[in-house]
Amino acid sequence: MKIVFASTPEQEEEIKVLIEKIYSTIFPNYFPDEEIKGFVELDVLHTTSRHFEDFGTLKEASQVIVSLQTIIAILDSSNLNEKYEQTFNKNVDILQQFGLSFPFQFENFITSRMMKNEWLSLYTKPANELLI
Repeated sequence: MKIVFASTPEQEEEIKVLIEKIYSTIFPNYFPDEEIKGFVELDVLHTTSRHFEDFGTLKEASQVIVSLQTIIAILDSSNLNEKYEQTFNKNVDILQQFGLSFPFQFENFITSRMMKNEWLSLYTKPANELLI
């Protein structure tokens, strides 16, 4: 008999938070709003209840969390370097094994960063909110 520990609701929430972070802090650094809107329409990193069933064990949910955190750390780096490409690709593969669409190559981010303007994005979380 094998005992398997189910993922926790906190892990599922953490996955959602990390995906939101990619959309609100990572993607706006590399892509214009029109492209990010296209990612939403293409269900990039979109999760459903089926996904949470697929990574329903503690180990599998942890793999997804660590993969998202690693991708965020690499792409959030001020010095995006090719030495991280293999690690990036490995973590993208893990996400895809669990059915999460992340259709990017490392090169997409290197070339996008070079072309990025310093425009504000609709996807970036506001620094503060005005209450009326």
